[in-house]
Amino acid sequence: MHKLPFIIALFSLSVVQPALAADSLTTKAKVAQKQEQQHNAQREAEFVQQQQTLAARKSELQQRKAELDASIQSLSSAFTDNERTLAEQQKKLHLETGSLGELFGVVRQSAKELQIELEHSVINHEQAEHLTAINSIVAAKTLPSIHQLTGLWQAYLSQISSGATYSEVDLPFVSGSGEMMTINAIRLGHFALLSAHGPISWDGQLASDFPRLPNSVPTSFEAAGIVTGQTATQLDPSRGDIYQQLADTPTLTERFEHGGVVGKIITALFVLGMIIALYRAVVLLSTQHTITKQLKTADTPKDNPLGRVLSVYHREKQLHVEALELRLLEAIMDEQQHLERGLSMLKLLAALAPMLGLLGTVTGMIETFQVITQFGNAEPRVMAGGISMALVTTVLGLVSAMPLLLAHNLLSSKAEAIRNILERQSVGLVAAQAEAQTMERKEAYAA
Repeated sequence: MHKLPFIIALFSLSVVQPALAADSLTTKAKVAQKQEQQHNAQREAEFVQQQQTLAARKSELQQRKAELDASIQSLSSAFTDNERTLAEQQKKLHLETGSLGELFGVVRQSAKELQIELEHSVINHEQAEHLTAINSIVAAKTLPSIHQLTGLWQAYLSQISSGATYSEVDLPFVSGSGEMMTINAIRLGHFALLSAHGPISWDGQLASDFPRLPNSVPTSFEAAGIVTGQTATQLDPSRGDIYQQLADTPTLTERFEHGGVVGKIITALFVLGMIIALYRAVVLLSTQHTITKQLKTADTPKDNPLGRVLSVYHREKQLHVEALELRLLEAIMDEQQHLERGLSMLKLLAALAPMLGLLGTVTGMIETFQVITQFGNAEPRVMAGGISMALVTTVLGLVSAMPLLLAHNLLSSKAEAIRNILERQSVGLVAAQAEAQTMERKEAYAA
């Protein structure tokens, strides 16, 4: 009886709690739905505002495009009108100017040539006014005026007349050591400047000495005689170009230096060979002279090749003919060895010189190819050193070999001629000895 109320209360609690939970969930769902509706409404408002902004921007751009299209159309029409007007004006200008355009081109070209001429001429300091007028014609973009044409004509007249005059001028001068000074010089026409020590170079602003001059050159002291024709001399009419080419032409010593070490070796061998050739030539000529004297006194042998052969004959003439012939042949061979001494070395040097020249050629070409590898072949001056060495050594080798070969041939012929004399004399002695022995045998047989 006491448990029944408790059970009833527990049952009532179990029925009421689910109903309360369902009411709570419904309330939460309604709140969430309301919040979502508010958020969607806010987003829709933002979308509508953005759509209105873009529509306004689109309208603005369309209006701007229309304005630009109108401006383009206007500019295109103006450009077409300007082109038509320009073509008409050019046609009108061409009709009005006629051949003046070609004349202007000729005038400008002539003025440019005269400008270059005066800038480097020895009289440019005397024609500064004319040079200013010429510069204005060269720089002009329109047809020259009559004043400018008159100035050009006067400049030509002055240039022509100055070629027949000479005068004394003071010029800025730079010495070989770089020292600046002012010197007095004589101007001959418009192509030469003479100082107290000879012709000087003029680059339009400074005077300087030429790197190299011929042995006999005129000086300022001879200017009056040159003009009047009393002094005969040589002048460079090219304003120093010939003197510059003379400076670029190497001397014999400079060419020898281009040969390098191989060239020096070839020269040393050539000098050695010529010393040997001269010494052997003196010896052979002296020997031939003594042999000529010995032929006149065959009975009194002296200290010379023929005398020594005769000494062997007088010493060994009691031998049989065959033995005597061998003795004389031995003596001739000894003399031949002395006669041909040094000729083999001369022949070797003659053969060695062109081989060394070829070696120098190959060495120079190797150097040239190395330079080409490093710097390319655009600048010939860079390769000139190796090519010069190659050519100079070849020339030195050939020039050295030819006289050495000639000397060897002449000396060999001279030695052969002396040996022929010795052989001829020895054959004669053997023949005389054979006849004597034959007569002795005949006399002995007859007795």
